[in-house]
Amino acid sequence: MPSYKTSDFRKGLKVQIDGEPYLMIEMNFRKPGKGNALYECRLRNLVRGTVLSRTYRGGESLEAADVEEVDAQYLYRQGDTFVFMNNSTYDQYELTEDQVGDNWKYLKEGTTCSIVLYNGNPITITPPNHVTLKVEYCEPGVKGDTATNVTKPVKVETGAEITCPSFIDIGNVIKVDTRTGEYVERVNT
Repeated sequence: MPSYKTSDFRKGLKVQIDGEPYLMIEMNFRKPGKGNALYECRLRNLVRGTVLSRTYRGGESLEAADVEEVDAQYLYRQGDTFVFMNNSTYDQYELTEDQVGDNWKYLKEGTTCSIVLYNGNPITITPPNHVTLKVEYCEPGVKGDTATNVTKPVKVETGAEITCPSFIDIGNVIKVDTRTGEYVERVNT
């Protein structure tokens, strides 16, 4: 099994601690006046979702997690279950609401996502960085209110609510950054 030295530590790294996969969500390097460099890490358990903090000294290493990422297309939602299909093998994966988390806001039929598999079982998904969603409902914007950055909540086709500029109307297609959940731009169709 490959391993990562402290010099390889970075955000987004998938490592294994005590036989469970973790995602490095934060990594800070600190060099005290004397002694070894310190690597302060925050890690999220990919199975349970818990977060732990660990500090490693320079020269230590962590085992790489036995996880695999595959591209899968979102098919449909059935109650609390989201169904995806592997684009190359046509295997179907079912993920629970907890595994999908807030990413449901960006899922519409046909969206290609990255699914993380641990021992062949899906544990989490990552949607594409940007998605285009159609605005289903919003309050009308006030005419002449363009001097400042006036925003309003809009409801998109997935059922999510996103804060957008006041000039967005029902039927507009908007681009949303899935990492932050923020409006990027209006898309001309």
